[in-house]
Amino acid sequence: MPEIKKILIANRGEIALRVIRSCKDLGKKTVAVYSETDAESPHVFQADESVHIGPAASSESYLVIDKIIDAARQTGADAIHPGYGFLSENADFSARCQEENITFIGPNPKAIELMGDKTKARELMKEVGVPFPPGTTNALESVEEAEEIAHDIGFPVLVKAAAGGGGKGMRIVDEPSEFKSSIKAAKSEARNSFGDDRVYIEKYLVEPRHVEFQIIADEHGNVLHLFDRECSIQRRHQKVIEEAPCTILTDELRQEMADAAISAANACDYVGAGTVEFLVDDDRKFYFLEMNTRLQVEHPVTELITGVDLVNLQIKVAQGEPLPFSQDDIKPQGHAIECRIYAEDPRDQFLPSTGTLTKHRIPSGNGIRVDAGVEEGQTISINYDPMISKLCAYGSDRVQAISRMLRALDEYEIAGCRTTIPFCRYVLSHKDFTSGSYDTHFVKEQFIPAEMGIAEGEEKEIQLVAASLLKLNESKGSASTEHSTSATAERHSQWWKNRRK
Repeated sequence: MPEIKKILIANRGEIALRVIRSCKDLGKKTVAVYSETDAESPHVFQADESVHIGPAASSESYLVIDKIIDAARQTGADAIHPGYGFLSENADFSARCQEENITFIGPNPKAIELMGDKTKARELMKEVGVPFPPGTTNALESVEEAEEIAHDIGFPVLVKAAAGGGGKGMRIVDEPSEFKSSIKAAKSEARNSFGDDRVYIEKYLVEPRHVEFQIIADEHGNVLHLFDRECSIQRRHQKVIEEAPCTILTDELRQEMADAAISAANACDYVGAGTVEFLVDDDRKFYFLEMNTRLQVEHPVTELITGVDLVNLQIKVAQGEPLPFSQDDIKPQGHAIECRIYAEDPRDQFLPSTGTLTKHRIPSGNGIRVDAGVEEGQTISINYDPMISKLCAYGSDRVQAISRMLRALDEYEIAGCRTTIPFCRYVLSHKDFTSGSYDTHFVKEQFIPAEMGIAEGEEKEIQLVAASLLKLNESKGSASTEHSTSATAERHSQWWKNRRK
């Protein structure tokens, strides 16, 4: 297989920048694609070339296969890295790249299709002996069928979309009377999100931990794991804080789960970077959840504890190189935590908080890594995921990693929108998190918004207004104005605080 010369990144934001950096390390030319909204985004300027692909709506730009392929042809890109989200787990996109003789930096279409269909994946896991929660292996035919199966496995049960993931098309059912409405809602959401309304049911684990294993496989039959990540801090079934390694795994359980992850990858002839996700119950029994056939948002914590550049490996594997190390060569050290910094209001059900970033000053220092996709002065758009950055902290152990993360969260300055920084600070300081005694219900059961204090974005607004008023006072040089300005700033500060009580 010839060496890759130029890579088009079919994505945006922080992941596009992340891929561009590894490409530069390897001496590869890069091509960015962008919508109208992203014309001034950092990834556009960091790439060697850029191509406009359409309006802000992703359905008219980043999700249009023909536009991505045309951009690759136009620039002479011989490979495409899909990042995550958008077309990263689209089997048709992978197949189209093959047809166009463009290297797709990811698995083959068959593996994407097989693992992307949750019912097919469950059937395959059953064949290779990887445990999964009791439930259906095929899509439901009727509400009556669902009720019968639920009575056999016991309530509560989970209705889940057969295609897709990310918490979409998922409903918890506690009793039979809820089945009809839950299945209808799950089907509708699945249809709108994935164009496929098939659903299945499985036993709902009451206090589960969400634990995943990073795997990497080459074309020469080598399949390795790069250990585990804990992803149980979630809102709306979507991850917010991740760490590596998981605190509850014994050496024996870690090895069993790693072997299961490798079996899952071998079962679908996987090539590239992927993640096998599990749920672990309170008896420390684990169950297959799904396989994500792409790079994960939380991949930096794995890179921090292993010293491995996963994007670098993806590219080398895609151009036919064997993995440069064996399983015994991978020796994880220390502990890493990632906080996803979203433009969301944690006081108001984590609803998006769009606006222009009037201030964006990232933290730094020992053990801190920030993967940001936006810069000061940019606007957080309603068209895409509201992630501002991924903030990571690394320490020699978990205690040091938590301490460094808290320091970084305190240093992080963002104004112009509300963010999840206060929420992340709340979690990192909570006794259940520091003790490692938490599960996927943490937000629902332990998070008390009022205990966060004043919202971080509002603190910055107060500071900016107060600074402006004091500057005005200095220009007027009046003692009476000084008293008036100081009082006005104090009243403004108190107004903001009262408004959020």
